[in-house]
Amino acid sequence: MTFSKRIEAIKPSATLKAGAKAKELKSKGIPLIDFTVGEPDFNTPDKVKEACKKALDENWTHYAPVQGLPELRQAIGRTCGYAPEEIIIHCGAKHAIYAALQVLINPGDEVVIPAPYWTSYPDQVLLAEGHPVIVPTDDAAHFKITPSQLEKAITPKTKMVILNTPSNPTGACYSGEELKKLGEVCAAKNVWVLSDEIYDKLTYDGFQHVSFGQACPALRDKIILINGASKSYARTGWRMGYTAGPKELIAKMQILLSQELTTIPTFVQRACIAAFSDCSEEVEAMRQEFEKRRNLMWERLSKVPGIRCNKPQGAFYLFPNVGSFKKSSQEIADQLLEEAHVAVVAGEAFGAPGYLRLSYACDTATIEKGIEKIRAALTKIG
Repeated sequence: MTFSKRIEAIKPSATLKAGAKAKELKSKGIPLIDFTVGEPDFNTPDKVKEACKKALDENWTHYAPVQGLPELRQAIGRTCGYAPEEIIIHCGAKHAIYAALQVLINPGDEVVIPAPYWTSYPDQVLLAEGHPVIVPTDDAAHFKITPSQLEKAITPKTKMVILNTPSNPTGACYSGEELKKLGEVCAAKNVWVLSDEIYDKLTYDGFQHVSFGQACPALRDKIILINGASKSYARTGWRMGYTAGPKELIAKMQILLSQELTTIPTFVQRACIAAFSDCSEEVEAMRQEFEKRRNLMWERLSKVPGIRCNKPQGAFYLFPNVGSFKKSSQEIADQLLEEAHVAVVAGEAFGAPGYLRLSYACDTATIEKGIEKIRAALTKIG
């Protein structure tokens, strides 16, 4: 069979692939500790589920407007400072990123992506026939790109910069002042900024998330804000994300969605109104529990010989440096899975060889047992 060049140019999601392998082993009865999970292990808040049931009972089962229900866009606007006409609803934040790239990127356009990066960024750029330009960072730099690095990476072909704060996979967070300085570079070079802020409510140690648009109001017409309900509201399976940005951009996305997706289920959108309007207590309870788990996993992992690990300020991942070991991070991840029955994701998936990603979206007993298994396995590797 002959397939399109677009599909041949991209790879399967490495994180989903690692998770599928873990589930396969579990299905065979192998007791496995899974640190690959990229979703909260909490249940969706009851208020949201009740709102969904009510919407079904009231027959909210027909098409919604392509841009999304006005009431939902109003609720989102109150949380992010955008007008309803500047917001469009997608089937998850992943689709929101895809749509932004499809609408803006032309063949040969360059998109600057700091590494470590979320696995789908480069492949989605390739799907838009753009060229991903990867800028490496490391744990010594707290996994954050500097203004000078960004300026050097931008060329006359650069159309966009993608930033993710809080970050998947590192948990790193940019301060408002850091974003402001990056924004000054982007403004001077007249490039778009796609700001993926899906983990915005999951920050720790008193760190206050600042949206890119808040930090760089003068750049507002070039900022694409990506967010959604999946991570902070424990609703990954509901598939709801959104884009906020200039009305002209939203109008073009609406055309794309009208031919590609139409809209997500109307009863899901009704339930999302409850999430964005009335779940702050539930979100804070989850955030506090994640902070406890982060502290526990970081403390245990930091004591493992040969590992160096930053303490992240957000999301629900640790990204330890395993470069001191004789094997590659992919080989270490494979050995942990096969011999210790602990599933992690190798840094190669995120453009960062020499690291592992561990999710602490699991209970404390699992964290303690899993890190002990990792310690024992790494002792053998040396």
